[in-house]
This record gives sequence, C-alpha cells and structure tokens, in this order.
Amino acid sequence: MHLVFATSIVPHGAPATGYEIANAAIIDALRRAGVRVTVLGFTWPGKVAADPANTVVLGAVDVRTDSASALQKLVWSGRSMVEGLTFSSVKVRVISPDEVRAALQTIEPFDGYVLNSVQFAGAFEAVFDGRPSIFVAHNVEHLSAEENAAAARSLLQKCLYRREARLLEDLERRLCGKAAFVFTLADEDRAALGVAAPGRSAPLPLVTPASSYPAPANRSPRYDATLIGTWTWQPNRIGLDWFLEEVSPHLPKNFRVAIAGNMPSDIRAPHPGVTFVGRVPDAIEFVLGGRVVPLISRAGSGVQLKTIETFELGLPSVATSRSLRGIGMIPANCTVADDPIEFARSLLRAAGSAGDVDPTGFRHEQRMALDRRIRLGLAALRHEDERMCA
Repeated sequence: MHLVFATSIVPHGAPATGYEIANAAIIDALRRAGVRVTVLGFTWPGKVAADPANTVVLGAVDVRTDSASALQKLVWSGRSMVEGLTFSSVKVRVISPDEVRAALQTIEPFDGYVLNSVQFAGAFEAVFDGRPSIFVAHNVEHLSAEENAAAARSLLQKCLYRREARLLEDLERRLCGKAAFVFTLADEDRAALGVAAPGRSAPLPLVTPASSYPAPANRSPRYDATLIGTWTWQPNRIGLDWFLEEVSPHLPKNFRVAIAGNMPSDIRAPHPGVTFVGRVPDAIEFVLGGRVVPLISRAGSGVQLKTIETFELGLPSVATSRSLRGIGMIPANCTVADDPIEFARSLLRAAGSAGDVDPTGFRHEQRMALDRRIRLGLAALRHEDERMCA
C-alpha cells in the first residue's frame, strides 16, 4: 500500500515540537506496518526535508502567528474572511489547488491519503476527494478555539477565536465524515468529534524520541523543576500562566524552576526562582536536569507529548488531570493535582523524595498499542478502497 501523508509542514530534522514528534511517530508506525509513505507539504523557510526521497515539497511557508508582523496577521485575517477559510488554513493557502493536484500526479500511483490535522486538509479540502483517506485529529480544534476565546484578553481576539471555532467545527465534521477511519491522540476526543462508534476511530498511544533514550542510572539535577514547551501556542500558554500566577507563589523562594522553549514576549514570572532559558540544544538533556517535571496542561485536547516523554524517561512528575488525557498507564512516581496549592506541595515532596522509575514497561506498551491501532486504521482504509473500486 502506498499512502500520501498530507501535512502542513513536512519533517525537516530531529522532531522538536509536540506536533513534529507526533508526526514522526505516526509515519514510523505506518512504515513498520509495511506501508510506503510519501509526505506532501511545505517546509519552514531555510529548512530542507529530512527524507527528500520520500517527500514532495510544495514550497516554504512560515505559519507562526506569534512571530508574524501586524500586517501579516491582518492579511491572514482578511483572506480568511474573504475565502471562508479558517485562520489556520489560510496560512498555508499560498499555492492553488491545481498546483497541489499537479504535485500529487508526480506521486502516482498511490492508494489513498493520510490527512494530518485540519490546517492543510482544510486549505485544499476538495483536492483530497475521490480517494479513501484516514484523518488524524491531533486535537479537537474547535474546542481549543473555544477555550482560546474564553481566555482571550481583548474583545477582538474573542470574536476572532469564536469565528475560528465555528469554522473548525464544520471542517472537522466534514473531514471525519469523509474519512474511512479517524485517528485521535486521546480517547475522549473520539466522542467530541462524533466518531466514537466501533470501527470508526481509535486513539493512538504515541512514542517520542525519549523512547530510545538510555535511561540514566544516576542523575545530577541542576534545578528543582524543569518545563519545556512551545509556550506561544495558546493552550500551552494557558497552562503556563496558571503555573506562574497560581502555583509558583506557593513555592519557596529558593525553589529553582527552569522553563525552556519559545516564549511569548509579554511573559512574566513573579517567583524569583523561575528562569526562562529559551531554546535548548537537547530537550531531553534539559528535562533530565530537573528533580521533578511539572505537567501543567489546563486547556486543549489531544494528548500531551511532554507527558509521554516524561513517563518514557521514568522521571518524577506532578500532573494536572488535563495533562494525563489519552494516557492509560500512569507511573507510580506521578502525582495528580489540580488545585494550585496542592500542586505546589506535591512539587516540593517530589523534588525532595521521589525517584526515577524503570520506564521499560511504559515504552513497550506504548509502541505495541500504537502499532495495533495503526493496523486497525489501515484495514478500514483497504475496505473503503475496495468499496470505492467495486
């Protein structure tokens, strides 16, 4: 079987963001199942595809909203209104649908599509009609947009997020309706997308690069706690604001917290022990430098890749309930706390006494479950292909 993995940004090196890590895990699992995968999408400006022999690049785009100029954001908003597209999809609508069709002709023959998230599929929706598809829902995007609207600090932002939520809900319904099978990254997202019926969908238990990382026998932490993420993404920002504003005031002033990753320009830390370290050369080495990992998700859907990575490394953690969505196996050294005071107390206890655990069992279960679910989706795709050809 030969499938086209249609995505906004193609893999371009070692995966760094949660989106990239999930994509790599899914593509690897498809290939382990014997599928030939050709990736179709854009690169970041100045980047090259990691696997050029199996990638068709449509051009280069920068889809980051946080680093875009005010004029660029205005252009995207205006085009989304005129073209009736979501804000996220219009950012990759830099070529015509006919150009995408021409690129697909260079990949022939192939059997179907894996439509990876809503952005690219929504920008060129009609192009992918006529062949069976699997839809990968990284999140329930319309619910995330609704949460972003509730957390927005200006009336204009609230209105824009509400419009995005309405368009995304319709788009997700169409993509799920057309798909032979839907993969989600959390089990609860299946019901939210209306595909919870048996045989329609399955959640994917993902793996991260940490799954092949040798668990250190002895660590020498430099910090009490380490956090890493793309904090400019609004659902992540909501969790970070909660940690900084509601949790950190209950930590001792000498409790050292290092936070790595792309940071909004207006972020502030009231706690004297919090340090923003920006981008780090090795995310895993950075996380290993803390005694405990706070898992602080408070919004969004899908699965938290940083939670999986923490468990794959066997590290002590304190997690909100939202951080554990889509995770079936919770290690003994993970404490769950949603109250900010209890979260802070749990961090102190874990930093002082909790130890690492052997991650071998968790790693094995994640990979085996991922491969089983991938085979379910491929069987449904084959059935749909036979039905369409009959």
